[in-house]
Amino acid sequence: MGKKLIIVESPAKAKTIQKYLGKDFIVKASMGHVIDLPEKEFGVDIEKGFKPKYTTIKGKEKVLKEIKEAAKKSDEVYLATDPDREGEAISWHIANALKRVKKDNIYRIRFHEITKRAIQEAVKNPDTIDEKKVNAQQARRILDRIVGYTISPLLSRRFKRALSAGRVQSVALRLICDREEEIRKFVPKEYWTVEAKFAKGSEELPAKLWKVDGKRLEKFDIPNEKAAKELVERAKGAAFSVAKVERKERRRKPPAPFITSTLQQEASRRFGFPAKVTMQIAQELYEGIDLGSERVGLITYMRTDSTRVSDEAVKEVREFIKEHFGQNYLPKTKRSYETKKPKSAQDAHEAIRPTSVFRTPESVKPYLTPEQFKLYDLIWRRFVASQMKDAVFNTVSVDVEGGGLTFRSTGSTLKEEGFLKVYPVEVEEKLLPELNEGEALELKEVKGVQHFTEPPPRYTEGTLVKALEEEGVGRPSTYATIISNIIQRGYVAKEKQKLKPTELGEFINSLLKKLFPKIVDVKFTANVEEELDKIEEGQKEWKELLKEFYFGEFKELLDRAEKELKQIKGEEIGRECPRCGAPLVKIHGRYGAFIACSAYPECTYKESIKEEPQKLDRKCPECGGELVIKNGKFGRFIACSNYPECKHTEPLTFGKCPKCGEGEVVERRSKKGKRFYGCSRYPDCDFVSSKPPKGGES
Repeated sequence: MGKKLIIVESPAKAKTIQKYLGKDFIVKASMGHVIDLPEKEFGVDIEKGFKPKYTTIKGKEKVLKEIKEAAKKSDEVYLATDPDREGEAISWHIANALKRVKKDNIYRIRFHEITKRAIQEAVKNPDTIDEKKVNAQQARRILDRIVGYTISPLLSRRFKRALSAGRVQSVALRLICDREEEIRKFVPKEYWTVEAKFAKGSEELPAKLWKVDGKRLEKFDIPNEKAAKELVERAKGAAFSVAKVERKERRRKPPAPFITSTLQQEASRRFGFPAKVTMQIAQELYEGIDLGSERVGLITYMRTDSTRVSDEAVKEVREFIKEHFGQNYLPKTKRSYETKKPKSAQDAHEAIRPTSVFRTPESVKPYLTPEQFKLYDLIWRRFVASQMKDAVFNTVSVDVEGGGLTFRSTGSTLKEEGFLKVYPVEVEEKLLPELNEGEALELKEVKGVQHFTEPPPRYTEGTLVKALEEEGVGRPSTYATIISNIIQRGYVAKEKQKLKPTELGEFINSLLKKLFPKIVDVKFTANVEEELDKIEEGQKEWKELLKEFYFGEFKELLDRAEKELKQIKGEEIGRECPRCGAPLVKIHGRYGAFIACSAYPECTYKESIKEEPQKLDRKCPECGGELVIKNGKFGRFIACSNYPECKHTEPLTFGKCPKCGEGEVVERRSKKGKRFYGCSRYPDCDFVSSKPPKGGES
């Protein structure tokens, strides 16, 4: 019996699968994409129906050669890349590359969890490549190439700096810039509330003024201190009694199991994890962890829009709940959760869940890093809670009336903890005194309290993911890359977990809004995502979308932008040139921003700007000072802000080297000052790229 070859993306995934299948199988890792559009040329022939020019990615020749050699020696080849558009495209490219050495017996297999049962089941039931999914990926890739390779060079030529305008990242940047503009324009508005304390014997009842002469108060109905004082004096002269006591039971349903976006949001909120970090850890949990004598994929596939859960998994978790918590925590029937988007790119998947609920977080904790444990514990608890009973609260509402004023007090106590047993959420319990309607109460205290409205908060990574998801921009697999790209390019800075646009980011955003309004239009970008979904569902031809996008308006905007950019000399700063009196402007050059005379080249006056270094969320391990990103002769690096007292430095890294898998990708500068990225193990590893790998800086 001949060997069987299985091809996956990562070595970790290959290692796990190899242990499950044994010596009759060879498992090879492609290390992600092996074939793509060329890096240093446009690679799309628009005149020939957007024909892509695919080439082997630099540094992947050896990987592809090894795959071909293994395929020659194998009776059967199984393409087992991830079950999404990118995975389908990787399989398609590899299948095409193998046609010369392997004309038949090439199969596509898919699984949503890396367990022995799931792998063996997939091998027994091989499938074919989903051409519709491949076409959706091709359309997205070419759309992004059209935008990136036309707008970015246009901006870079004009402003002598490597500026970037990605199709989806530009929309994310706009959301952050628009929010910053809202914050700047925000004018606080004053309003007041009237709060009282009533007494029944030794017990107190805090309450807020709710109605005046039978009319319910709105937020700004008490606009100032004078109005508040009038109501306070009116309350002081009144006799109060209990007008109404209402007791109810309130139920709180458990949240649905995680999808990609909700996992990123919750990990950001609870642990402060960047979206990139969350996805890296989830990938590790999915691909396999060594648990002593066995290697196991702990969670199902982590890029999904679906809250669907298999019947088998539901049966197992219900057995677990009954066994560990008792029948009282188990609803009579299984819970099902509707996916918001009935048809989307990843809806064929399940929600993110543990591959076995009996593999509890505590049982695997010794084998996990602290970060892996935090995320696995969160995923496990969310999944178990999703099949448990509601939490039940006893709520009480008391209305106290006197002198035409109605004060209201509400309280609640937990009656049945239900899913909160496993998935604690913030719950405020407030116990009110036992009261009866008609009972007189003594007014102990009444006062007016001043408030001001607050500006909308800046986005965190979690809330930006939520906004992108609600707007229909991007897909689960893209959120982490979108955010890390705009941070890495210096368009957005993180300050205490909040995302704030940099001066350069706001400049780029204003340019794009003026020159390419459609590219940064949220609704337009969301509509493109829907069109990509239609391609995957077989409802639209992929080249038709490209044609509509490019010839519909984009080409016209591109031509117009080229002319308009020549008129833009920079941002006026409100000062005159000390030499000739012409307005001074800020220019964003290759090595940073500077101030120059708008009459250039007639007047060559120039002055430098000291740019604030970008702060990181980590502290210096030597002195506890803030770590910042600095520009150096050989590229950017991380340093302590207390220099020269503290001389701690670190390389600015961009994840593991995609070529050797051992070194870290670091930033460097060429002799001409051009930024590039290489492996920290150079010269042992010669990986070089003009762009950082997906994921961004760390």
